[in-house]
Amino acid sequence: MKKLLKIACALLLTVGIVGCGSQSGTSNEKILTVSATLDPHAKILEQVKPILKDKYDIDLEVKVLDDYYIFNKALNSGEVDANYFQHRPFFNEDVDKNNYDIVEAGAIHIEPFGFYSKTIKSKDDIKDGAEVIISNSVADHGRILAILADAGLITIKDGVKVLNATVKDIATNPKNLKFTEIKPELLATSFKNGEGDLVAINGNYALQAELNPTKDAVILESVDADNPYVNIVACQKGHENDEKIKALVEVLKSDEIKSFIEKTYQGSVIVVD
Repeated sequence: MKKLLKIACALLLTVGIVGCGSQSGTSNEKILTVSATLDPHAKILEQVKPILKDKYDIDLEVKVLDDYYIFNKALNSGEVDANYFQHRPFFNEDVDKNNYDIVEAGAIHIEPFGFYSKTIKSKDDIKDGAEVIISNSVADHGRILAILADAGLITIKDGVKVLNATVKDIATNPKNLKFTEIKPELLATSFKNGEGDLVAINGNYALQAELNPTKDAVILESVDADNPYVNIVACQKGHENDEKIKALVEVLKSDEIKSFIEKTYQGSVIVVD
């Protein structure tokens, strides 16, 4: 009886080891799990999926999330291999605040902020005392003010980092622009209703309003890889050179995906080189 019991235990131990091995073996080596917001990131990843499979034999699994503060936490804990949803300032702030051990793996696209108007055709037409409607999210203020500063419409106080600037940090305002703050999701509606002289709208909300930033914006932020608000792919530190991560970034920056983005988003999402 004791001998039979020992044999049974040995068999159970062997099965347990084999079972564990099957979960961490080669069958999972080609699976890449990426978290993303639905639009545009997850929709773009759905186009990436067949290319990754055909070219690299990588199976892409996309997890759609909507709470921005879950993404990096899940990545840091290893629940996903990468995420694709955020711009650099958000990433840097979240990593510093929470001591996450994650890094940028590649800069992919920009959702450009633009200023739109029903009455103004160029910045030269902006009248003294014009009303500028902006997001009431303080996190957007530095970006909005940076665009106005680049356009020569305002300057920021010395010693203030533009990315952290608020309306109170404006040093000079030659046009005496008046700022009205509303919820970001209401900006497109405000524009459609003809409210204000200028309305600052982010790329995704511009898309919803059927606006093309590159054609319709009176003032548009610069679009290149040096733009601090470029959207990135992030991964755990030490994995940025993994085959799967490098393949993901390569496909996201490919001509096929660039073409899809251009046709689908028509300037509301712009791939960077």
